[in-house]
Amino acid sequence: MSDDPAPSEEATADQEETQDGGEQQPDLDIDIPEPDIPEDVRKYEKFQKIDGSTYDRANEFLRERSYITAREWAMARLCADFRTETGVEMTKIGENLPHLVPFMTDTYSPQAVNQARSSFEEKVRKAGATFLYGAMCDFFTAEELDDVMYEATEVAKFLLEVEGVDLTVDEELEAEDRISEVMRDVREHSVALRHDEVTCPDCGHHFDVGDAEQ
Repeated sequence: MSDDPAPSEEATADQEETQDGGEQQPDLDIDIPEPDIPEDVRKYEKFQKIDGSTYDRANEFLRERSYITAREWAMARLCADFRTETGVEMTKIGENLPHLVPFMTDTYSPQAVNQARSSFEEKVRKAGATFLYGAMCDFFTAEELDDVMYEATEVAKFLLEVEGVDLTVDEELEAEDRISEVMRDVREHSVALRHDEVTCPDCGHHFDVGDAEQ
């Protein structure tokens, strides 16, 4: 049985060249250019405070505090931010969704964007009607209604802050005062709707139904 043939001079030279580093190896760290991303998408900085979070975590948080999903939250924000004189840029939103919202990993069709937007709008309208009825039907006392509004305001402010809105203490207090004032007016005038002539149980003000219609 003959010995294995000795490597050829050409093969030996190739091995030596490789070992000596003479042959350039592929650079695995080369930046691969991303597809064309619109400038306004590249500059979009909302939702950066939850960069690295997952859809499930965002969805769980929202489900515990509201009726909307993480998908509907993201689409509502984007549809508000990417609205032009001719309408919402649903194609741009859907095609660049993973670049816009960290916890959204898939692209959406314009139809899917519009569906989530419509779902958000429908839930807001129904929740608004439910809340307003609760405020007007005398189910809550004035103090209880203030508590409901405080809790709702805190959740809403937190979502805005997660999106990237910076609210000062003065701005928060002003918003809370204005909301409380509006809800007091709602409660007082709802009493007038249920009775022809009443005395407000909170402030003692006496008025008739004509006051509420003016």
